[in-house]
Amino acid sequence: MRWKKITIVGVGLLGGSLGLAIKRRRLAAEVAGYVRRAATGRECERVGALDYATTDLLAAVSGADLVILCTPLAQMQPLVKPVLPALKRGAIVTDVGSVKGSVVKELESLVAKAGAHFVGSHPMAGSEKTGVSAAREDLFNGAACVTTPTKRTNTAALRKVEQFWKAMGCRMLRLSPVEHDQLVSRSSHLPQLVAATLARLVLSPKSPRAQSALCAGGFRDTTRIASGSPEMWRDIALANRTQLDRALTRFIGELRGLQALLRRDEAARLYEFLAVAKARRDQWLEEQDSLSPE
Repeated sequence: MRWKKITIVGVGLLGGSLGLAIKRRRLAAEVAGYVRRAATGRECERVGALDYATTDLLAAVSGADLVILCTPLAQMQPLVKPVLPALKRGAIVTDVGSVKGSVVKELESLVAKAGAHFVGSHPMAGSEKTGVSAAREDLFNGAACVTTPTKRTNTAALRKVEQFWKAMGCRMLRLSPVEHDQLVSRSSHLPQLVAATLARLVLSPKSPRAQSALCAGGFRDTTRIASGSPEMWRDIALANRTQLDRALTRFIGELRGLQALLRRDEAARLYEFLAVAKARRDQWLEEQDSLSPE
């Protein structure tokens, strides 16, 4: 389907990549963006992510059929509240937030007051890089995207949002907000904190001078995502802190089990630990390759 106007609120890596993909696929007659700084707006237009950018939030949202929130989680509700009078009746508001429970709870009823529809969504795509200059038109190709409808979700709006993400190249799943937050706490949020902890520990200024020189490809690969936005990941960790705490508890338990094997010099069980990990990851990679677009 083709939208008359799509507005992207927050045009960084994800918002910019969305704009590029929307324009490349000709999914909207007009693609607008809200930015906090005029310089960012000029950069958005320079890379071709938008038809126009503005620091006027009401102007950006006015008349839009689809509004996509691409800001850090903590900014979503404060940005939605003042635009309610400008929301077109029947418009659809969605987001790209990595936590759904709090977002859906805060925004679903708020958007409904304006006669519009909120549908929570989360494309599992991103990078440790930030800013619209890092945007890629193919960022969402083959990515899983979750919609998180509730009993109050408008069926037609849900269908349109899923059609939009499919047009972006995504594979669709439907989960409840609670199910979503449970699963991503382990597959996305836990790895982020593990990478950050490893980077902090190994690259501490208290480490020997030669330490960083001995950090090669394995360390680089394992800690890549630690270069992600601290503001964004702070918001995500706090918003999903209950589920993330449970994930950390389970992970710490695995580490303690591994530590016990080392202390007891249990070569056979250590081999089994590593072999199971390899087999599970290899199978996952095969499954992912089979789902990738040709």
